[in-house]
Amino acid sequence: MTIRGLIIAMALLVSSATVAQALEVTAGGTGVRNTRGDQKWLTYRDNVEKSSGGKITMKMLIYGELGSEENLVAGIRRGRVNIANWSGAVSTTVVPELAILYTPYLFDNYAEADFVMDNYLYPAFRKMFAEKDIYFMNWDEIGFSQVWSKTPIIVPEDAKSKRFRVSSSDASQMFAQALKADVIPMAFTEVVSSLQTGLIESGETGATMYLTTGIAGEAKNITMTDHSFATSIIVLRQSWLDSLPADQRKVMTESWIPMSQSRQWTRDEVAGYLAQSSQKGFTIHTITPEQRGRWREATSIVTKQLIDKIGGNAQKVWDLAQEGKKAYAAQNKK
Repeated sequence: MTIRGLIIAMALLVSSATVAQALEVTAGGTGVRNTRGDQKWLTYRDNVEKSSGGKITMKMLIYGELGSEENLVAGIRRGRVNIANWSGAVSTTVVPELAILYTPYLFDNYAEADFVMDNYLYPAFRKMFAEKDIYFMNWDEIGFSQVWSKTPIIVPEDAKSKRFRVSSSDASQMFAQALKADVIPMAFTEVVSSLQTGLIESGETGATMYLTTGIAGEAKNITMTDHSFATSIIVLRQSWLDSLPADQRKVMTESWIPMSQSRQWTRDEVAGYLAQSSQKGFTIHTITPEQRGRWREATSIVTKQLIDKIGGNAQKVWDLAQEGKKAYAAQNKK
């Protein structure tokens, strides 16, 4: 072999060794391309690969390639997925107490929600997830849930006997039951076709899902009830994370964009979608404080029902949230 050939061969061996030493991390999600959620994941990928100096490469299966959210839970637990985005609903299969976030009118506004979730609920939930070998890294906000319908639902009484789609979550079903609606549990993938056939005529979800999945084209009314605060979470398997060298653990856990930026991206995206109402042909109904009070009163029974159903530490989580709300109110009085 010539000297030049020997040099090339050695370079290839070094290159192969470098690649072999790189840690491939699989990220799983069920996101939509060209959205802020998509942008958060791609920013995280870039941050991880840059901060690790090439020691970590990200395999991004974040558009549903791994199947349902239940598959993402199993993937994390079995080590097939290293980091994932779990919706609040599927997260309750691991820590049921997370469903407390979906009690109607737990939070009055975004500022209060941010304060309570970061300073009171995040530490509590992080501990509960850790007990299940899950590292709870970040909230990934979806936003307040709203009521959508074919014909306007402005006050709770308007929902009576309406064919109302709910998810599999207890909170969603109890909310619709409190409205005396005709409760129809259904997978989200079936919502649009069921609106088209008339099987359902109303439901509730975050504004982003309403506007990006085709619902707005079939149910052209969205009432800004802001009745529950929806969030997903970013998680890793704790034991896998603990097995990494300290520098790689730091990269994996500190490369997500700051919470303030993450929230603002989501809220700006929702505002942008809602601003398209005239072009897209749907109507936004903004309720008055008096109407909001009626929604709160009509669904107030759900809180106790949900706490009793969840059991475990549900009451403690609820009490902790109330403590946080009091602290937030006191802070704003200064």
